[in-house]
Amino acid sequence: MIEPKVFTVGQINRYIKNLLENDFILNSLLVQGEISNFKSHSSGHWYFTLKDATGAISCVIFRQDAEQIPFLPENGMSVILYGHISLYEKTGQYQLYGEFLEPVGVGALQIAFEQMKEKLAAEGLFDGDFKREIPQYTDCIAVITSPTGAAVRDILQIAKRRDPRVKIALFPTLVQGEQAAEDIVQSLRLANEWGKADVIILGRGGGSMEDLWAFNEEKVARAIFASETPVISAVGHETDFTIADFVSDLRAPTPSAAAELATRPLEALQGFFLELEGRLQRDISAVLTDCKRRLEFLKERPVFKRPLESIRRTQIYIEDKERLLSRELVRKMEQEQTRLHTTTARLEAVSPFSVMRRGYAVIWDEKGKPLTTAAAAEVGQKVELRLQDGRLQAEITGKAVFADGKEEIDV
Repeated sequence: MIEPKVFTVGQINRYIKNLLENDFILNSLLVQGEISNFKSHSSGHWYFTLKDATGAISCVIFRQDAEQIPFLPENGMSVILYGHISLYEKTGQYQLYGEFLEPVGVGALQIAFEQMKEKLAAEGLFDGDFKREIPQYTDCIAVITSPTGAAVRDILQIAKRRDPRVKIALFPTLVQGEQAAEDIVQSLRLANEWGKADVIILGRGGGSMEDLWAFNEEKVARAIFASETPVISAVGHETDFTIADFVSDLRAPTPSAAAELATRPLEALQGFFLELEGRLQRDISAVLTDCKRRLEFLKERPVFKRPLESIRRTQIYIEDKERLLSRELVRKMEQEQTRLHTTTARLEAVSPFSVMRRGYAVIWDEKGKPLTTAAAAEVGQKVELRLQDGRLQAEITGKAVFADGKEEIDV
């Protein structure tokens, strides 16, 4: 009897996976549906469910493919996903492995534009409080654009026509293609490090949304926001809007308009300087007139007309103060002398030498300690007496101790 073949779970999953991956239709297909349960993992992979009215399928887009998609998928978004069906052997679940995602109805770039605009607006990068003032009069303009495009020619022609003295510093930059965003950021950094430009014009000629996409990149927006030099955005035609337009300190509808906004006509400059010259002359005249009036006023003051009179008053004042100081010093000395005499008399009254002069003496024992009571003395003890004019050596031959007012005698 032939025994049936027994398969492992892993073998079955591997077999089904091979069937799915070798199927002609399932190997490369486009699937339309609505995104739900979208999750962007910290690894960079995207996980979500694609569903319609009749069913749902688990989907995954790995990081290397997700990085090429210009927008971030959202729940409820209707999309067309290109990829292939395979089985995740560990769970036995089949999935749709996506390689590219395209929104239905609205273009991917338009969605990416709106998402970036909403994100940066929420961070405050478009707020007017952060906009820098464009200088009214500029000596030098930094132009960040392609050196071969029509934009740079228009800027040079109009700026020089309006103000021939203005200097133009061109920073050759890629404005289209995969490397354009990084090149724009680099040029903005160099222009700020150079530090000699009064204003920066960032721009290029018109084109499709794809052509202008470098000016919608997040890194470009943040570089414009971080610029210490004011930035005028002049990207495309008047109807073209980019993220750079919202972040910049001023938007010009065209590169030509940017050149006009960054310069003033030479006639206006001449008029400004003439007006400034007249204002300066008036201010100088007013200052001189005021100084002359103050000088005349000072000349009439008594201190200048009769200087010795003021000196004499000061001398009299000093002499009066000297007399007062002398009297006060004498009074203080007399007061202190009286206090010294009083204190000396008090000290003399309590001095032990004063007591000795009245017939009293101080007694010490052999060790030099004073005897203050009869009870502390011993018969036959050698003592020393200190009198007013000297010392006496003596021996105690007897003593009497008084207690409670009665006399006790020990011989």
